[in-house]
Amino acid sequence: MLVDGKWTADWHPVQATDKKGGFVRQISGFRNWVTPDGSAGPTGEGGFNAEPGRYHLYVALICPWASRTLIGRKLKKLEDVISVSVVEPFLSDEGWKFGDYPGSDHDTLNGVTYMHQLYTRADPHYTGRATVPVLWDKKTKTIVNNESADILRMLNSGFGDLADNTLDLYPANLRSQIDALNDYIYPRLNNGVYRTGFATTQIAYEEAFADVFATLDELEARLASSGPFLFGDVPTETDIRLFVTLVRFDAAYFGLFKCNRRRIADYPDLQAYMMRVLDIPGVRSTVSIDHIKRGYYSVKALNPTQIVPVGPDLPGLDDVNLSKD
Repeated sequence: MLVDGKWTADWHPVQATDKKGGFVRQISGFRNWVTPDGSAGPTGEGGFNAEPGRYHLYVALICPWASRTLIGRKLKKLEDVISVSVVEPFLSDEGWKFGDYPGSDHDTLNGVTYMHQLYTRADPHYTGRATVPVLWDKKTKTIVNNESADILRMLNSGFGDLADNTLDLYPANLRSQIDALNDYIYPRLNNGVYRTGFATTQIAYEEAFADVFATLDELEARLASSGPFLFGDVPTETDIRLFVTLVRFDAAYFGLFKCNRRRIADYPDLQAYMMRVLDIPGVRSTVSIDHIKRGYYSVKALNPTQIVPVGPDLPGLDDVNLSKD
């Protein structure tokens, strides 16, 4: 991580642990918002007006948090408004890196090699991990926000008429229900798979493992009696947040993260739901199974040999790769 703007050690997946040895995720450090008139959002400072071509999104295709924002950008038809750069899938000793791997980019906007260099461009004394996604302001040359939940929500409403407003991912009449389901799924499943894979004690692992599969069981039951999406006929931000975990599960979390009680393929309704979300126009082009597998299996702490498994068979997903804009 960065300490006072300086890289301090080789990258490691475990950021911090609790008293039981459980994985603790870092809180995002940049929390400004783009708004139609530049006024301040729910957090941070104002001055980030919605303007075409002003903002740039830095993402990793292996990362579910970053993929939330790619899907939001697609569904709100903001491809011509917000440019994007993709880092390589491999986790280097200095974290996320730009480069030549297929589907990845060099950083032609700021000319940096590593994401952590972008963070110190924004704050020369930054302390913390250099995560993705990052929403960058080309005008003021700083990071607007590095919290995926915030970015997804501002893509929905922060760009005003620059976005396609025929789809509302956070409709007013469902907000309390969306917030409640987000708050339930995030610690138990979205972050639960990381709590499982990055646990440093048996008890922390088993507690996280139980959360993951209890949540999958409950979602399977929910989808068996409702749908096609979590809140009916139209997808919301909760569907995006759930999908990015499901689509990585069998390829990475089941094996590498020891979430091995059942695959998503073993849940008929969750599997069908995942494919329905994948088939929403624009979503398929944000997914790269190649980046997902090569990225997760590059984590040396979990896979010292760096061998990427050939399997598993992923019906409907094996040929999925990002189609660049």
